Amino acid sequence: MTSYDIIIEPILSEKSYDGIPAKKYTFKVAKTATKTQIKSAVEQIFGVKVAKVNTVNYDGKLKRMGRNEGRRPAYKKAYVTLTADSKAIEFFESLA
Repeated sequence: MTSYDIIIEPILSEKSYDGIPAKKYTFKVAKTATKTQIKSAVEQIFGVKVAKVNTVNYDGKLKRMGRNEGRRPAYKKAYVTLTADSKAIEFFESLA
């Protein structure tokens, strides 16, 4: 599994925007990825130093189409905090 398989996409929401000045970033990650794999993937892709990684597993929301019920896909979210001496991730700098 490569670094680009682990980090799927950044999550851009109001809560994630509030963490950008404090060097806290949010990503959707592979469901099987561990915290150490996420840490090394972010360091390799963006060239930064990661202080800690927190993860949350989300179940897919229940959705209905008429009589039929289904679920959206489940996913895993990672909150990545960078060290104080690390540079910021350039992708997010224009958003803050």
